[in-house]
Formats: sequence, C-alpha cells, structure tokens
Amino acid sequence: MADDRASLTSFLDYQRATLAMKCQGLTGEQLKQKAIPTSGLTLLGLIRHAASIERSWFRFALGAEDVRSLWPGEVDGTSAEFHVEDADVDEAFGVWREECVRARAVASSFASLDDTVNCGGVTISLRYVLTHMIEEYARHNGHADLLREAIDGAVGE
Repeated sequence: MADDRASLTSFLDYQRATLAMKCQGLTGEQLKQKAIPTSGLTLLGLIRHAASIERSWFRFALGAEDVRSLWPGEVDGTSAEFHVEDADVDEAFGVWREECVRARAVASSFASLDDTVNCGGVTISLRYVLTHMIEEYARHNGHADLLREAIDGAVGE
C-alpha cells in the first residue's frame, strides 16, 4: 500500500530499472546492433532517447530550465539520438543515469502531484509527467525486450 506519489515514482523507477536490465551484460557492439531487420532501433538508441525524454520532461517542461538537446538534429528523418554508430556507450549510460537523478530531484521539489507549471502555453502537472514517463518507458521496454531477444535470446521482465 502506497500513496499516489510513492506509487507513481516507484513504477517509474521500476521501468527505468527494466530498461537498464535489458542492456545488462551486452557489449557495446551488441547495444548498437540493429537486431530486427525492419527497424533501425537499437538498445543504445533507446538509452539515449530515455536520457532525452528525462531531460525534456523534467528539466525543461517541469523545471523551466533552459537545456539544450543532448543529441540535436535529425538523420534521415530520425532523431539523432537514435543514430549510435559512433556513440560512446559509457557516455550515453552516464548521461541517462545523470538525467534520471536530476529528474528525481525536480519531481521531489513539487509539493503535490497536482502542482502545475505552464510549458509553452500548456498547463501540465507532476502527475501527468510521471504518468506519461511510465507509459513512455513501458512502450520502449517492449521494444527493448524484442531487441534483446533478437540479440542473444534473453527474455524476461
């Protein structure tokens, strides 16, 4: 039994941990591997995307911090964060972990889940952002599950 805030933050941390687990034990080359023939998605691309969304929703949207894109631009119509051929694996994981720490700090600075901010003319609450982030991670963890299974057969949570 937990209140809404503890439940939402715990579910989000669980989703974060699930993404980390999907990447655990793989080499840099495996993390960069486009394992499904019909997709350019990689596990490292998902890590970089997760760092970007943590930064965008918590630091920019909720925290009103003037932050720049971590991996700006597009390549062939796809966000640059997904193009990992020359990416540094340790850097990507470090950035993601740091953005998660900062996201937790921003979330904890709100007195209530229902506290709101105005972001680009749209009113959003901490509750909305936490719920959206759980959904975002859950969707991408499904992608990560398929990628991991295609790479080395590992399946599970």
